[in-house]
Amino acid sequence: MLGLLIRRLALGIVTILLVSVIIFAGVEILPGDACTAFLEREAQGKLLENCRSDLGLNRSATERYFDWASAAIQGDFGVSAGSKKSIATLVGDRLKNTLLLAVCAMAAGIPLALMLGIVSGLWRDKPADLVISTLTIFAMTIPEFVTATLLILVFSVWLGWVPGIVLTSANAPVSEFFPEILLPMTVLALVMIAHILRTVRSSVIETLSSDYAQMATLKGVPYWRMVFRHVLPNALLPTINVIALTIAWLLGGVVVIETVFNYPGLGRMMIDSISDRDLPVTQAIALIISSVYVCVNLLADLLSLVANPRLRTAQLQ
Repeated sequence: MLGLLIRRLALGIVTILLVSVIIFAGVEILPGDACTAFLEREAQGKLLENCRSDLGLNRSATERYFDWASAAIQGDFGVSAGSKKSIATLVGDRLKNTLLLAVCAMAAGIPLALMLGIVSGLWRDKPADLVISTLTIFAMTIPEFVTATLLILVFSVWLGWVPGIVLTSANAPVSEFFPEILLPMTVLALVMIAHILRTVRSSVIETLSSDYAQMATLKGVPYWRMVFRHVLPNALLPTINVIALTIAWLLGGVVVIETVFNYPGLGRMMIDSISDRDLPVTQAIALIISSVYVCVNLLADLLSLVANPRLRTAQLQ
């Protein structure tokens, strides 16, 4: 068991290293650099040379990658090419805001998705299941920006219940983001609910038709006792990975939502840095989001191994 956990951790570290190489190489092959973007028409001669010297762009790509990667491991992502401020400082407030949005969406979406998925699975093909499944299909197929636009139109423009865009500054206290955060949180929660709910429903239906569930019924075990003691614990295990993937998507998918709602988070900052050609900031945010994605998936794998002995046995064979 310990050896298996070590192998998974090692694989996660290697994955993050490979991702860092891809991010750096992807930015490196883009035409121009931070200096040409920052200086614009004045990007020539001594001025351009001095700028590249100050930012270390006159060194080889290999040297710059190892310097960047080793510093990033320590939490130092360098300085912004535009504002000349520490990227770690700039990213700090934005990361806090994105985590606030993600945590609120998870707190609302995951319990509701589990509950609706269980209801839909236990009452398969009944009116409740048909209504839930139909709404789920709509939530999965409609793009997030369309859902966001519709919610703004209805709840902000027509009804005037909540603000349509976020006007709070990035470094404001968490309490000041309410109620502005309600609409973007709702959009993210709806997408989460749709994906998790489908998996829970399928898992519940499959577990209900399993041999041990049928045997328990034949032996006279009361239906609800069989459901709570045998069906649900086994049906919810496969959802761990789906929840982890959804959370990982959540932290990456906030880019669109934050842009639509003008939310001062990490995703909006990434869009702004791309527009301003602030490549050091773009690299840092891409690495942070990628690392979170890998770590969340690794945590889900480890939780699945711990919670399901059958997976440990299969991995060891």
